[in-house]
Amino acid sequence: MVRAAVLPAIGAPLEITGIELPEPGPGQVRVRLAAAGVCHSDLSLSNGTMRVPVPAVLGHEGAGTVLAVGEGVTHVAPGDGVVLNWAPSCGSCHPCTLGEVWLCADALTGAGSVYAVTEDGTELHPGLNVAAFAEETVVAANCVLPVPDGVPLTDAALLGCAALTGYGAVHHSARVREGESVVVFGVGGVGLATLQAARIAGAGAIVAVDVSPDKEALARQAGATEYVVASDTTAREVRKLTGGQGADVAVECVGRAATIRTAWDSTRRGGRTTVVGIGGKDQQVTFNALEIFHWGRTLSGCVYGNSNPAEDLPVLAGHIRAGRLDLGALVTERIALEGIPAAFDNMIAGKGGRALVVF
Repeated sequence: MVRAAVLPAIGAPLEITGIELPEPGPGQVRVRLAAAGVCHSDLSLSNGTMRVPVPAVLGHEGAGTVLAVGEGVTHVAPGDGVVLNWAPSCGSCHPCTLGEVWLCADALTGAGSVYAVTEDGTELHPGLNVAAFAEETVVAANCVLPVPDGVPLTDAALLGCAALTGYGAVHHSARVREGESVVVFGVGGVGLATLQAARIAGAGAIVAVDVSPDKEALARQAGATEYVVASDTTAREVRKLTGGQGADVAVECVGRAATIRTAWDSTRRGGRTTVVGIGGKDQQVTFNALEIFHWGRTLSGCVYGNSNPAEDLPVLAGHIRAGRLDLGALVTERIALEGIPAAFDNMIAGKGGRALVVF
């Protein structure tokens, strides 16, 4: 038996309880978690914004040590440090054959399986495949990647979502070029990673926007050259800070219709807006046909940073070893499993960066 944070039903409070995991079968790996990040996607799963089979153990951003492997697993062995990959690609669906592995049609099929039981025998699903809000987990072999050399195991948890997403939003989706201006909406864990990625890309003006004035120091430490407290005049302020034209690139890390619209309005004619934040179906964004023609802007979604984790993790590790990327700077709170509900409350209130569950 291991301790885990179980979501018994959509909208219900998390329950910290014991669960029983099976030994890894063929093609499976058992991992002892070192750390797990509390992401806004976990909150979205718990409140029903995103669908998940329940009861479930949430958590998708994690790293740990391999305890055992099942038959046929050769790329990792007991004792290895691994990063959990919540969206493994199948390699054979249409997006995968196009090289767009982040859009794999079969990436989340494992989330519908039963992977563990509670003390009373209730069957549990692994939220987003990997169930990282637990002391240990059993996952498919393609859900683990070796931790790159030189990356501390606890920090490596952030590679599983926040760092990959923020880096990919800048380098793969928006394709920020040296000297371009970038505005980032939302200074949470992903937003902080995005700011660091913009700095790594050599962006010129880097503007951070958030509802909280208390996050300015965090944003500037991550690379922001300017900070704007969100208001009805945000787009106008961003244009003033970017030569009167608007930013070349906007990255929205909030997932709200109003913020997406403001991000679009904050870019120059011909600018590019990348939406990373996950919003609900009720969040409707509207544009008129004339402005789409006139402004010539691009609006695009971004899933998992449009990243290929197997290829991108070594690149991120190189930036970490060189001191350009600081994973620890994304974390504003280190907590136990019992602290996850409070971390959810802080996200709702717009407080802090990434909360990290440390086991």
